[in-house]
Amino acid sequence: MTASVDAGRALVVLSGGQDSTTCLYWALARFSHVEAVTFDYGQRHRVELASARTIATLAGVRQTVLPIDTFSALGGNALTDDIAPEAAAGDALPNTFVPGRNLIFLTFAAAYAYQHQLGHIVTGVAQTDYSGYPDCRENTLKALELAINLGMDARLQLHAPLMFLSKADTVRLAQSVGAFDALAHSHTCYEGQVPPCGQCAACQLRARGFAEAGVADPLLVRTGG
Repeated sequence: MTASVDAGRALVVLSGGQDSTTCLYWALARFSHVEAVTFDYGQRHRVELASARTIATLAGVRQTVLPIDTFSALGGNALTDDIAPEAAAGDALPNTFVPGRNLIFLTFAAAYAYQHQLGHIVTGVAQTDYSGYPDCRENTLKALELAINLGMDARLQLHAPLMFLSKADTVRLAQSVGAFDALAHSHTCYEGQVPPCGQCAACQLRARGFAEAGVADPLLVRTGG
């Protein structure tokens, strides 16, 4: 017998970054009930967790923080280890890629959604992002959605509203759903700096999106960065 979930209720995977913040407000515009889940996976920059907490409060949604320390135990990437972020070389992925992260996050999110009768799971992954992470691709999410529903005998839906948007289009979407006040408290910088460093790949990608959209980044306005 297929598990019962409420189609009007959604769970957003909220990292505290630009994309997940935009997705939170996208979900608020579409679903009658929205909650957020944030993963403490041993990330070096704890400011991400503080940002997610602030954004959830501003949005008025319940936030649950789930601890997952396996990634830091595995190591080998710049998000959990004390190593400098590096761009991809040749066919290799950048060292900011955490193998399996989105697969694990979305599986835990699905387990939470199942237990709380939330029919939709929203994630900020994007296939058009510069990094080319394989777990951010549409085919990965479709396969994972199938596996989750088979494995849980459920009818959960995974949503990735930013999947094919440019960073400029993501900024425009954030503006249209009223996410700018919350974006002022989001965190993107790979160096963990506030104000952001402006030099790392994540900062440059974010800056380019706001520049192409022709609007000021509310984070820089708030922090004077």
